[in-house]
Amino acid sequence: MVNLMIKEYQTVKEIFGPIVFVEDVPAAAYNETVEIIMPSGEKLRGQVLESSKGLAAVQVFGATTGLDTQKTSVRFLGETFKLPVSEDMLGRVFDGTGQPLDKGAPVTSAERLDINGYAINPYARAEPHDFIQTGISTIDALNTLVRGQKLPIFSTAGLPHNELAVQIARQATVRGSGEEFVVVFAAMGITNAEAQFFMKDFEKTGALERAVLFLNLANDPSIERILTPRLALTTAEYLAYEKDMQVLVVMTDMTNYCDALREIAAARQEVPGRRGYPGYMYTDLASLYERAGTIKGKKGTVTQLPILTMPEEDITHPIPDLTGYITEGQIVLSRELHRKNIYPNVDVLPSLSRLMNLGIGAKRTREDHAGVSSQLYASYAQGRDLRQLVAVVGEEALGEKDKKFLKFANEFEQRFIQQGRNENRSIEDSLELGWELLAGIPEDELKRVKSEHLEKYGRKFRK
Repeated sequence: MVNLMIKEYQTVKEIFGPIVFVEDVPAAAYNETVEIIMPSGEKLRGQVLESSKGLAAVQVFGATTGLDTQKTSVRFLGETFKLPVSEDMLGRVFDGTGQPLDKGAPVTSAERLDINGYAINPYARAEPHDFIQTGISTIDALNTLVRGQKLPIFSTAGLPHNELAVQIARQATVRGSGEEFVVVFAAMGITNAEAQFFMKDFEKTGALERAVLFLNLANDPSIERILTPRLALTTAEYLAYEKDMQVLVVMTDMTNYCDALREIAAARQEVPGRRGYPGYMYTDLASLYERAGTIKGKKGTVTQLPILTMPEEDITHPIPDLTGYITEGQIVLSRELHRKNIYPNVDVLPSLSRLMNLGIGAKRTREDHAGVSSQLYASYAQGRDLRQLVAVVGEEALGEKDKKFLKFANEFEQRFIQQGRNENRSIEDSLELGWELLAGIPEDELKRVKSEHLEKYGRKFRK
């Protein structure tokens, strides 16, 4: 059957880098998928960036070497980018346009979904309340991840956020539910070395069997970085809402995504906003982040862990700033802890999970979870404050009680925050370790834990 929406033109006016300008196109639509036939007969894909007065600007997926203005044909397919989806995608690795990178066959499925998707209607949302265990103590015990949550990780250049992302993707699980848990991993603007690292780690540990990977390289066209997270989220939505799976989507690095958004906005000659980023970046990011959640009547859920590197280590930069407005907390990585050779270098004081209280407590994690978390946080904050005082007056000037808080802060970093790259702690392990560390704090200072919890869980660690 002939698709009457497909129209072919040989009116290429100009080729400017990865952008092809086609004239005399009366009805090209924004984001419309395009097929470009090179003079050699090779076919490339593209997407309409702009259409005005019959002139269409098409971003090409791939190199434009070999294209010319005389013999190149452009077909406008009359639809937006659609991804064929299937359960066969599990265990597979794809590039930023959905093509296989693992030498396997392309996914063939009658079901093709528009990758742009929609944010979940607030009326259709169900309240998130189920705990996801990542095996990382600073997340599970202090900044708990809940099914359907969007919880970003704020990092900076040179910190091991890629290692942390892989460890979470490898270890994350839903406890005791019998439900199928899978990971959709999207990497944007990464180097070949990073791509090999991700692929080898997933394959070596066996995590690839329950994962789908989308890898966009730094030398791929910018438009592919815009597609990659949408491909990942479309796959996640299919697995969650059609196949009833619990899906964790890890997206790294959202800063590369936003830089691509800025580059494409400049190519379209749009008026720039803050620091050159387009004024609609908030809306664009929201169109991604708001695709996470739980839906009434659906067993499956989509949870997001976006990772971004803060330019110039500035948390007020537009990318982390806007991300913070949309998402439900943040995990902040610390350069100071990294200098101390502590991994994972999560700074728990500025970190926050706004949905934590919905996912912890009896029958979800453990009855003492909230109290232990609050007490650990307060004691560590007090110990950190005392470090600044010691830098001025010396440790000898401190009282015995203050010295115990100072010692607690050091032990908390070396034993609680610090853990191996392959160390997978259960929530019980993390809470027990927390009680063990709190044994060094005077009992009259444990004001945030209930006395019955202290007797049941903490007394055994006190001499």
